[in-house]
Amino acid sequence: MTRQKITEIKKYFIFFMLYSFIGWLYEEFLEVFIYGRGITDRGILMGPYCPIYGVGSLLFLSTVYFIIKNKPLNKKIILLPVIFLLCALIATAVELIASYLCEAVIGYIPWNYTMYKYSFQARIALSTSLRFGLGGVLFLYIIQPLLEKFFNDIKGKALNIIFYPITVIFAADCILLVVRLLLKI
Repeated sequence: MTRQKITEIKKYFIFFMLYSFIGWLYEEFLEVFIYGRGITDRGILMGPYCPIYGVGSLLFLSTVYFIIKNKPLNKKIILLPVIFLLCALIATAVELIASYLCEAVIGYIPWNYTMYKYSFQARIALSTSLRFGLGGVLFLYIIQPLLEKFFNDIKGKALNIIFYPITVIFAADCILLVVRLLLKI
């Protein structure tokens, strides 16, 4: 594997972690300011991140982003409804699959959409799908281009200073989850 490919993998893992953290912030915002419940444990890991958002972001980057990347603004605007729909569909599929995986692995679904009028088995809901579509648009049109500009200037040791501590912390958190699950068996 080339040094450039390894650098790209490191960048995409950092993107995964950043979007997992942003997802956690979004979830906490909803809990505190929308639902008035206060800060809660949003997910199955201990750290301030929700990996489902990282997975969704990587899927957006690998399946949708190429449609608008490096296009002039007027074409990006014309494609906005398509990008919105694709992001909503992808995020909804990820959430549905994750709900079944969580139920099989940890015994429960970490979210419950019974309060929404239009939902499927309380696993996915129209309201959240629309929000994910909007979030995907903000992500692909604004946040990701800014992050790419920032990370294009970071190379070598500077990238490693970001990558390795995040990787160790996330790996330790995943190992702790496995241990917790095994001890419950």
